[in-house]
Amino acid sequence: MKKIDKLILGSFWGPFFLTLGVVIFIFLMRLLMFYIDDFVSKDLDLATFGRLLFYFALLTIPTALPLAVLLSSLMTFGNLGEFFELTAMKSAGISLTRAMRPLLVVAVVISAFSFWFNNSVSPWANLKGYSLLYDIKTAKATLNLKEGIFYNDLPGYSIKVDQKVKAPKESKNGDLLKGLVIYKHPTNGLESGNREIILADSGRMYMDKDRTYLTFQLFNGNDYQEYSDNNTVSYASSGPNAKGAQFMRNGFKDYRLVISLESFGIKRTDENQFEYHEYMKNLNELTTLTDSLRRDYTKTSLSVAGNSRQYYNYQFKSDASAKEKKVTEGKWVDSLLNKQNVPRPDLMQMALSQAQNILSYSTSNVTYLTEKEKNVWKYQLETHHKFTQAISVFVMFLIGASMGAIIKKGGFGLPVLVSIVFFIFLYVLTLQGDKYAKEGLVWVPIGAWLANAVLFPIGLFLMQRARHDSRLFDKDVYVIAWERLKQKWKVYRGQSSGNSQQSLV
Repeated sequence: MKKIDKLILGSFWGPFFLTLGVVIFIFLMRLLMFYIDDFVSKDLDLATFGRLLFYFALLTIPTALPLAVLLSSLMTFGNLGEFFELTAMKSAGISLTRAMRPLLVVAVVISAFSFWFNNSVSPWANLKGYSLLYDIKTAKATLNLKEGIFYNDLPGYSIKVDQKVKAPKESKNGDLLKGLVIYKHPTNGLESGNREIILADSGRMYMDKDRTYLTFQLFNGNDYQEYSDNNTVSYASSGPNAKGAQFMRNGFKDYRLVISLESFGIKRTDENQFEYHEYMKNLNELTTLTDSLRRDYTKTSLSVAGNSRQYYNYQFKSDASAKEKKVTEGKWVDSLLNKQNVPRPDLMQMALSQAQNILSYSTSNVTYLTEKEKNVWKYQLETHHKFTQAISVFVMFLIGASMGAIIKKGGFGLPVLVSIVFFIFLYVLTLQGDKYAKEGLVWVPIGAWLANAVLFPIGLFLMQRARHDSRLFDKDVYVIAWERLKQKWKVYRGQSSGNSQQSLV
């Protein structure tokens, strides 16, 4: 490797890794803001939250690679042009394409890495990340008692406290509660109503070390219970044989109520329930599923006509004398109507009913087949994206290196602005192409490759301009062109006025 290659590569890797980290951080912040309501009050431990961020950080790498390559290549050649190092290379006989050769190799390697990552790592990270996110979203909130409000998230209990005093962090006795009311609801479905109520003047609430059980230590209260069996009738019954229910009251000075927290926390769902999604499949699986779905769609569409025969009646007459005669006068429909002299309401109603049935059958099958075809398009689109995201890295390199050589500005000022504009353009074109492909408005390969098809010619054009030392973004070029245009306009106006005067003479 020559010194010039080391110089260019050394100035490339710093902005590349910095941009990659910044983009991943931005996408993770977007994730947190979008699901912030699902994360709060779920009592997530650091390990679970770290695993979630790790999975989604992996998912953002294919999206962040094109922007990182674009910005770092633009800054590299922008710095070389700003400090006249690029000019010195050209004066020494080193062309721009030769200077770009090391980064071109790096762009190809990063594109290959992006394809491998999309095909091998992304399906695994999608499965792990979205299954964990689903479990977090469906987990119950942590225990949070509020003063004067019944808390009903504990299965079988309704709890209200009049006053809650937060315990110090170093205290192991738990929060101090005053004026407790605890209703115990039956959970076996054999009884109804509140059969037991606990009243206490004060108490404390704390959990064990494993956070699997919640303990209420109650002081100075009473436990009221109502019992009934098949031979005992509730006090609400009426009649001469009605009996009052059996009540029992237990007073206590120190009573511990232990409640299981099994329903709280995260319950891991079987990951096989999420494997059907196209984002969880690699290239071989996508190809197999696409072929299966297309064969199923073809088989279903061919069976529609045959199955529709059950919705209408028809018969053939074998009698030679009953053969249909050729209609020679007017339209055949009018001829048949003219021959129908006696109205038949029953036949008309049956025909209308059968027409409505066949219409409903056709409409439902069109909807069903459309959804099947959309599933085929989604899997085809994800198959193409395994390649398009890799190729976009190379396209962004062409644009970034060429723009850097043209504008000759380094740092994080103008290069960042230009990179964001092109990245947003790439992102919007990708979203629009995906939308049109999923809705069947365009052929799936056209929608998948729309962004690269638009930006690749732009990259080639900028490369051609950079090789010829184009001053495409210099202000002076456009000022001079504008002045020349005004001079030509003045000359044209002068010639026009002179010709008008000669014609008048």
